[in-house]
Amino acid sequence: MHEDHAALLQDLALQEQQLQFAAFSNADALRLGLLLVERAAATGAAVTVDITRNGHCLFHHAMAGTSPDNADWIRRKNNVVHRYGRSSWHVGTRYRSKGKTFEADSGADLGDFAAHGGAFPLIIRDTGVIGTVTVSGLPQKEDHALVTSVLREYLDGRP
Repeated sequence: MHEDHAALLQDLALQEQQLQFAAFSNADALRLGLLLVERAAATGAAVTVDITRNGHCLFHHAMAGTSPDNADWIRRKNNVVHRYGRSSWHVGTRYRSKGKTFEADSGADLGDFAAHGGAFPLIIRDTGVIGTVTVSGLPQKEDHALVTSVLREYLDGRP
């Protein structure tokens, strides 16, 4: 395994351990979704944000400058999280760490799955993955960083 892949996989796994909720309400989805949109707007980014819990879309916003393609990327990245239980970037990085690609080696239908950064598992502590928090519109590393930085800020600010 290439050294930078190993370090990145460790960081991604640590994020999944740390960025967990005790509970997640519809009001949490609204606050978190708006925070993601505000952060993107503050940096001049144009993204689509989606928060889904148990197959129910609780928040979805497409900023000016995005397209329907972003919603399709979200659907495909979310499918990766649901299948593997890890962030979409983690899954893609795991394949790259083995000298492979998700696209060529996963056997997944690429019309339905995209192992590109931006979809993060919505995890309830001691329960597991119940949904996704997803951004599309930036390069994959930036999509992932936007989600995780805002999740960390949101969780750190909760009582």
